[in-house]
Amino acid sequence: MTTRTRQRIGYSTLAVLFVGLIVAVIASNVWLRGARLDLTANGLYTLGKGTHAVLKDIKEPIDLYFFFSNESTKNLQQIRTYATRVRETLEEFAASTPDGRLVLHVVDPVQFSEDEDRAEQFGLQAANIGAGGESVYFGLAGSNSIGKTDTIAFFDPRKEMFLEYDLARLVYNLSNTKKTVVGLLTAAPIGGGFDPLTQQPSQPWVVVEQARKLFDLRMLPPNVLKIDDDVNVLWVVHPAMLDDTTQYAIDQFVMRGGRALIFVDPLAEILAGGGQEGPGAAPATSSLDKLFSAWGVKFNAGEVVADNRYALSIGGRSRPMRHIGLLGLDAEAMSTEDVITQGLSSVNVGVAGHFELADGATAKLSPLLHSSPESELLPTDRFQQLADPSELLKNFTPGGKEQVIAARLSGPLKSAFPDGAPKVEGRDAPVDAALGATHLASTDNANLVLVADVDILSDRLWVQAQNFLGQRVVSSFANNGDFVFNALDNLSGSAALIGLRSRATYTRPFTKVEELRRNADVQFRATEERLQAELRGTEQKLGELQAARKDTSSLMMSPEQQAEVQKFLDEQVRIRQELRNVRRNLDRDIDSLGTTLKILNIALVPLLLTALALAAVFVKRRRKAKA
Repeated sequence: MTTRTRQRIGYSTLAVLFVGLIVAVIASNVWLRGARLDLTANGLYTLGKGTHAVLKDIKEPIDLYFFFSNESTKNLQQIRTYATRVRETLEEFAASTPDGRLVLHVVDPVQFSEDEDRAEQFGLQAANIGAGGESVYFGLAGSNSIGKTDTIAFFDPRKEMFLEYDLARLVYNLSNTKKTVVGLLTAAPIGGGFDPLTQQPSQPWVVVEQARKLFDLRMLPPNVLKIDDDVNVLWVVHPAMLDDTTQYAIDQFVMRGGRALIFVDPLAEILAGGGQEGPGAAPATSSLDKLFSAWGVKFNAGEVVADNRYALSIGGRSRPMRHIGLLGLDAEAMSTEDVITQGLSSVNVGVAGHFELADGATAKLSPLLHSSPESELLPTDRFQQLADPSELLKNFTPGGKEQVIAARLSGPLKSAFPDGAPKVEGRDAPVDAALGATHLASTDNANLVLVADVDILSDRLWVQAQNFLGQRVVSSFANNGDFVFNALDNLSGSAALIGLRSRATYTRPFTKVEELRRNADVQFRATEERLQAELRGTEQKLGELQAARKDTSSLMMSPEQQAEVQKFLDEQVRIRQELRNVRRNLDRDIDSLGTTLKILNIALVPLLLTALALAAVFVKRRRKAKA
């Protein structure tokens, strides 16, 4: 083969490769348009099935406005990193929406600009965290074709695990403009009424007043035979004295795939004369034993969760007293994986019960609120007519187990009426035949929230109400209302939206470094506690020497005191040196780990790649030599 022939073959090969590259680019633009490959460790940019279902159901165009103050956050690297995460997730939302019905606008609201005015008109919150105290906007506003708007006032990096849910929820609200219908079925005077003691109308509980502003709240009669099909969420509060026909209505609503928020109580103090709203006519105990038994849920109305860790203090005759039946649950007592308890820090409950899954249950019980291990189950009758809460501490023995006070029940459930509907009094036909309904024996996708306390809804445990210029003004001191509204809001969404759970976070901590820091902190605290103990011992010794002196009027220290003071000062210098050594060792360990990682990344990995390349060349040459 001549040199010219080789050149022609080479040029021809280059021409073919060039044409092939052009064809590949055109083909990828046509056939792979919108294709993405998520190589992040936790699939951060892979949207869940529920989100895709929400985006697929968008019927009319929706505009999203992502407001982020780019200039004011130049020195806020954590905020900028999270803003990138939010923006890229929003871009994935827009790219996954059919026919471009979701349009994303990225806006930098510079101070004194029209964009800043627009952010304020949407109701976004500005935080004065910029380098020079400038206002920083980091929120989202959306609007649909009929002018409805919804916002996320400010993206909190601490809530990153719920980012996809929050964005999907906003889109769902804008694409579904009809107000959520909540059916309230209750035997408690939660909606107000007539107080026989004062002979005056009683105010609705604040939780009902606020629910009416957020939802289309529909009061259901206590003897309801069927829950209307347009009810999105059934809210059951203190289901006392419900006959079989009403329980059957609840059962069939759930079997039809309806979602429910149910509050039961071993002892509702608000109805036992212990609350400010006045007693009601219903008994203080409520349960749904027949339904719970069929659904695989155990609830014992004869037991109350008492917790020594979360006990609240109440006013006594002479001093405040701790009541181990009134619990102030903090964030550690709440689920970190469910959107209902997202961002909550304090929920108060009063004389609450607990839930368990029965043997053979088919559904899943996911705790939302739970006690601490310092809790014990006490008989309900110990809380009746209780004059002195300190009596509960007698023979109190923590069981070391967390008790579930509120939970989400999801999955397959069986009807509590396997033989069909009960008969209506005065009718020959059963309920379903009388209403023209078909009996359902089971469901595969139940989604309920169960709460073993009714007092959680009462005003006294979470709000203060005052009269200001003839207006009722309320201020909350706990997140009880937020818990209820989060539950109703979540249950009212589509099945796809409810299925979304917390996701992994963008930030990936150095777990080994955190472990080193924790170990160093343990050593530091131990050394510091020893210093404090020795300091107290020296002070005590000095006091004893001073008390033993006969010339107490003298301001001069005795030789013994001077020796003790000098001994203490020497020991203090030594222990401070130990504290510095602990911190120095921590830095040394972290630096050593960092050096090791640098060597691995900078030297070892390239050496391995080079070795692999040389090995491949060597193998190729040997094969060629053999050929």
